[in-house]
Amino acid sequence: MARSKEFDETVVLKKAMELFWEQGYEKTSMQDLVDRMGIHRRSIYDTFGDKRSLFLAALDAYEKFITHEMETIIRQKDSVHAAIRDVFLFILRSSDQYPKGCLSVNAAVELSLLDQEIDRLVTAMFNRTEGMFEDLIRHGQQNGELSDEIDPVQTARFLHNNLIGLRVLIKTNYSQKELESIITLALKVLD
Repeated sequence: MARSKEFDETVVLKKAMELFWEQGYEKTSMQDLVDRMGIHRRSIYDTFGDKRSLFLAALDAYEKFITHEMETIIRQKDSVHAAIRDVFLFILRSSDQYPKGCLSVNAAVELSLLDQEIDRLVTAMFNRTEGMFEDLIRHGQQNGELSDEIDPVQTARFLHNNLIGLRVLIKTNYSQKELESIITLALKVLD
């Protein structure tokens, strides 16, 4: 009879996700994962597969987490402008609770040129974020909050590019005030 797992897969996957988020893929060793996840190496292989498979699972968990957080923010706002602003502010302020930066941006920079599957996954993640912004812009145009002169596709891409830039700058010595001023300027595209 197979033994039951003595750990919660969701909990240990979150620990792996945060470690990859902090250190990147290459810098994270299997021993680092064993130490952070608090489970045996054999349990990691039996549950998640090799390091790459675990990374892919962590990337998927990350996307679900970020998507849930952004959707929650959007649902709580009556204004499209406020929803988009608060998505940016969430990214800015999340480094107080989570590793700085963004796991999907880190994966794009570190691995997209080396691994076609990761490239496709990260590109799809980026496209979904742009789609979220595009949907918000279209909604704002329909309810009269935003001008019909705004191109939803190009503006969504511009906003997403700024969001990615913010996720990178968070890892540097830019001050909170400087980063907030970047957000303010980026959101002027909606005026």
